Formats: sequence, C-alpha cells, structure tokens
Amino acid sequence: MADMSNEDPNVLESEERHTTTESVNPPPSSNPYGFNGKGDPCYTLKLFTTSLISLPKIPSSITIGHVLTADSRDYSLHDPVLSDLGIQQCKQLHEHLINSESLINDVQLIVVSPMRRTLQTADIALSHWIKMRKVGVKLDGGWQETSDKPCDTGSPLATIAAEFPQFDFTKVDPGYPTKEGPYAFTRSAVLQRGQTVLRSLYRRPERVIAVVSHSGFLRTAVTSKQFGNADYRIYDFDDHVEPKTVDGVEIKYKLKERYETDSKGGGMGWSEIGHFGITDDDFPLIDPVKRGPDEVVDEVPELQ
Repeated sequence: MADMSNEDPNVLESEERHTTTESVNPPPSSNPYGFNGKGDPCYTLKLFTTSLISLPKIPSSITIGHVLTADSRDYSLHDPVLSDLGIQQCKQLHEHLINSESLINDVQLIVVSPMRRTLQTADIALSHWIKMRKVGVKLDGGWQETSDKPCDTGSPLATIAAEFPQFDFTKVDPGYPTKEGPYAFTRSAVLQRGQTVLRSLYRRPERVIAVVSHSGFLRTAVTSKQFGNADYRIYDFDDHVEPKTVDGVEIKYKLKERYETDSKGGGMGWSEIGHFGITDDDFPLIDPVKRGPDEVVDEVPELQ
C-alpha cells in the first residue's frame, strides 16, 4: 500500500486520486496495472487477509486461513497462530499464485500486519516472492485487526520479533500493539486508520503492492467486501470519487476491485459476492472517544 511520508513529486502528481470498492471490467489493454481516467497507470493493490475460523470474513486480497483449530471459537486466545488447516490453505494459495496469478510477479512491495497469523501467512503464501524474488517486506501496525479482544490484539514487539527473525520489526510503531488512540476499537478510529494506510500506500513509488491484513479491518475500513479463508482480491485506486465525511473522518481514498476477482468472489472463488459494509455489531454502540466539532481523530504513523 502507499507510504504517506514520501512527498517526492516524482512519486505523485497530485493528491486528487481517490479509491472506491466498485468492480471494474478489465481495461482494453495488456498493461498489467490498469489505467485511470487520464490514461496514466493506476496503483494496484493485492489485499491478503487472515481470519479466525469463527470470526466474520472480510474483504482483502489474500485471506490466510483458519487460526488454531477449525472448531475453535475462543476469542480469549491472544494473537493466535494458524491451525494445521490454515497452513495447508496458505500452501494451496501459494501454488495458485505461482501457477494462475500473473500479476503477483509484478508485486514490488509486500506490506504485512505484524500479528502472528498474518506473518505466518506472508511467510508461507508469499514465500516464493519474499525468499526467491527478494521482494521487500514492510510491517505496519496500521493494518492490524480492529477489535480489542485478545485474539485481535498483537504481541509485544520484542516477543514477536524473536519468533519471526526473518522480518524487520524496527520500523513498526513502538506503540504497537496498543488498542488506544489511533488504534482504538471505535468506528471513527478504524475509519481513520483505513484512510491513513490507504493514503500511505497511494503515495508510495511502487506500482503493485501486496498487503496481508485482516478480514474485519479490510471489510469495515478498506473494501466493504467479504473474504473467504485463503482467498484474495485485486484493487486499483479510484480517481473518480468525491470525498465525503463519515463520523468526522474524511473518506478520500477508496478502492475499485478488478473484475476478475469481484465477479467470482475472490481470486480463489471462495468469497461471498457483493458489498458488505459496517454493521451494528462491528463496533461498541457508544463511541468512547468524544470529540468536539473542531477535533480530529488521531492518525496512525505512516509507513516508512
């Protein structure tokens, strides 16, 4: 996804580009990136997710699979790992990407939520591109899951870094895995976090970026789509959306899904077709963060 800290004018022409979650037909061109209304290449995102088998599925490019055991419904498990079934799903996804998804070979950056299940997903499903093609990996706490339940709360950086020495945790926000401030489990904070991570990706120089995140966050803050386990969706940033304000958050960056994944319910065909927005059960009924009319929601640090 895009880096908000990069202000190089050679990276972005302007801040006018927006994103939506509408599907689009393939462009009449062999260009793998798609085109915006001006004929310029669009930034393309492949969203990957990890989900607890018992939790609602959400839109993303690649979904990781089952966590712990297939019949587990224990939300008290802290930052759980993938089950054997989840690991098998990741391996199956890896084979599919190698044999059937040509766009994956154009990925120039992989962004990963620093939670156990997403780190495992990236390490297995994207191992060929990380280890053989040497595609860079950036860990970003902004892509963590939404709720403050133990299963959706990450581990201390020192702990998780020792478990996954193959990844660099030095650029992760030192406040991770807090569930306060910009990471709070509130509708407004999650919406703002979604805009911040999209803006960050939008500003990056890479044209094709893969993101490994979580179904809840992707559905409520990024795509409004459901994701089946071990599935993925492909998106472009949309230039033709008027910004609007929701819960005090300006929604400026939106995504448009590629026809090939939207039409069949994900790249693997394992996801529900249609739009699935925020429901009454997604967030606490009363937002604990009270703001005045001139206050703004805190933002997570941008991807470095």
